[in-house]
Amino acid sequence: MQKRHIAIAPILIAIGLIAFKFFTAEKAVNPETGKEVRVSLSKQEEAALGLQGYREVLAKSQVVESGPEYEQVVRVARRLAAATGEGGRDFKWEVSVVKSNELNAFCLPGGKIVVYTGILPATRTDAGLAAVMGHEMAHATARHGAQRLFQDDIMQTAMNGAQQSIAELDPEQQKTIMGMIGAGAKFGVVLPFSRDHETEADEMGILYMARAGYDPRESIAFWQRMEKLGGQQPPEIMSTHPSHGSRIQRLKEFMPKAMKEYEKSDKATASDPATGEDQ
Repeated sequence: MQKRHIAIAPILIAIGLIAFKFFTAEKAVNPETGKEVRVSLSKQEEAALGLQGYREVLAKSQVVESGPEYEQVVRVARRLAAATGEGGRDFKWEVSVVKSNELNAFCLPGGKIVVYTGILPATRTDAGLAAVMGHEMAHATARHGAQRLFQDDIMQTAMNGAQQSIAELDPEQQKTIMGMIGAGAKFGVVLPFSRDHETEADEMGILYMARAGYDPRESIAFWQRMEKLGGQQPPEIMSTHPSHGSRIQRLKEFMPKAMKEYEKSDKATASDPATGEDQ
């Protein structure tokens, strides 16, 4: 009986493909950190997908087009968009308010923002809302979606190479090995990558709110409220997001830089320091 073995050639081919994709991928530079990253989409492709997704969400949602909630969201979005600087320079910013109990908001590539009314009781003030929207807008300006697509492509190439290399092994052995590789990739690469993006968006977001004249310290107050509202969280190592406690601690560590931006802002005096609301 022929002895079954692990083939090396598919692994080498996968490594070669990964290297090729890495060195030929489009590069992007984070507008705030200067960090160079690889992305799978051009800005034009991202914007087209963002617009498509935005229209799909609005088509199946109850959109709020007037009233104090709408006016607040539009007001904060306008100030934040102006504060994104180079990162949002080419964006065609649009914002919509959706009536829903969901505690959520997001910004799609190209600057298409959706805020659910369910999150407004938690944000409370303009500054609290700016903390949420600034974070979501930072995901878009940092091109996190295109970075994740590039990572997914690399991971899929690696997984395909591993699967082909063990094709001659017993099916149960294949299942065990691929399970171990998949778990290692998830907990060692994918989830930490996602948490890093969340932290980066937090930091960029409070810079945006500070430049827009919103007290960045309100971001900590918001996440403290979310910690009380959110209930039990999974262990951070098993989550795409940092725990509320970790997020708050990192915001505190980054706060001195944000406060310098806030102190330079010509809008800082236009906000009530006690509430963060426009006077």
